[in-house]
Amino acid sequence: MFILENRTIISKNSSTRIKRKKPFKLFNLSHKLHKWLMLFIGAQFIIWSVTGAYMVFFDIDYIHGDSLVITHQSKIKPENLTFASQQLFQQYPRAKNLSVGVLIDREVYRFHIAKQQFIVDARSGEVLSPLNKTTAIALAKHFYSGDGEVINAELISSTPPFALSARHLPVWQVDFDHFSSPTLYISANNGKVVNKRHQFWYLFDWMFRFHIMDYGDDEDASNWLLFFIASFAFFAALSGLVLTYFKVIKPIINSGKKRGNKRRNITKKTQQDAQLSVGEKS
Repeated sequence: MFILENRTIISKNSSTRIKRKKPFKLFNLSHKLHKWLMLFIGAQFIIWSVTGAYMVFFDIDYIHGDSLVITHQSKIKPENLTFASQQLFQQYPRAKNLSVGVLIDREVYRFHIAKQQFIVDARSGEVLSPLNKTTAIALAKHFYSGDGEVINAELISSTPPFALSARHLPVWQVDFDHFSSPTLYISANNGKVVNKRHQFWYLFDWMFRFHIMDYGDDEDASNWLLFFIASFAFFAALSGLVLTYFKVIKPIINSGKKRGNKRRNITKKTQQDAQLSVGEKS
């Protein structure tokens, strides 16, 4: 009977050991998976953190350069439109999309002929486009919200920088003296600000490329490299949660159970001692 009991005990202990091996297998698997995945993609986690922090820290309107430009609300004075629209259509019969605006301090007509844009003085009928360098600098100063001086003005007719779309050509690139190196792009054909950039935008662009892991020129957030690294990151995070359970949560649960068992044992012993003392008195 003793042997049978021992066999029973042994079988119970062995079954208990088998049951206990399962969580340790899960722990070891999670540990190896987490270690090797983080060795492989740990650097990308740091890049995601740094680039994400940069993009969150800076206001997107500032990055777009909206604060570099003043939006002037200039009123058009009808008495200054001495060159009538009838005269303009007689001179330019193919003109389309005619509009009246203000160029710094004078009224102008803006219109298209085919794909070409024109600016004509609304007083004299003088053709102002394409703008010369002096007018482009004056316009840039008129729109610029800062107080820095112009350090460079260059006409771009072909091969625009990646910050500028080719559809805006030709444009005047006007650079200002400031630690952020602000630049305004003034259309040579219509005198409008078509783009504005500074160094924080260029840095933001690179941060975005590193964040979505796009190392080409497409800025495509659905590239395969990002997909695979994100998949590995998911399994690394999942295995990390499993390790957190075994390393942090489970010890807390076990210590709570031990404290509960200890309290129950103390309570039970106290009750037994009380019963013994009562029995002795009786």
